[in-house]
Amino acid sequence: MLSPSRDADAAERFFRQVLQASHTLTPRVITVDKNAAYPPAFDALQQDSTLPETCRLRQCKYLNNVVEQDHRFVKRRVNPGLGFGAFHTAQRTIHRAINIGCRTFHWRAGWPG
Repeated sequence: MLSPSRDADAAERFFRQVLQASHTLTPRVITVDKNAAYPPAFDALQQDSTLPETCRLRQCKYLNNVVEQDHRFVKRRVNPGLGFGAFHTAQRTIHRAINIGCRTFHWRAGWPG
C-alpha cells in the first residue's frame, strides 16, 4: 500500500544515493517532475545539510523531459538485449551456443566432431 510519506521516503533515499555517488558534484538546481514526494524529500535533505541552502528544487513537467528524450535512442538499442521474450527463445539460443562451442572445441583439438 502506497502512502505520501512512503513516497517521500523513497524520494529521499533516491536523492541521497545520487548525491553520494563519487562522480556527483553539489548541485545548484535539481529539476524534477511534478511528483508531490520530491519537495518533502528535498526539504529533509536541506535540513540535515546534505544539500546546501542555496540549492533550489525546480519542479517542471517539461524541463525534465529534455533529459528523458536525450537517452531514448540509447534505451532503444539497449532494451532488446536485456532479456529473452520467451523461455523457448532462451532455450534455443543456449542450445545453439553449446552446440557451436562443442564443435569449435572438437575442431581445435583435432577430434572428429
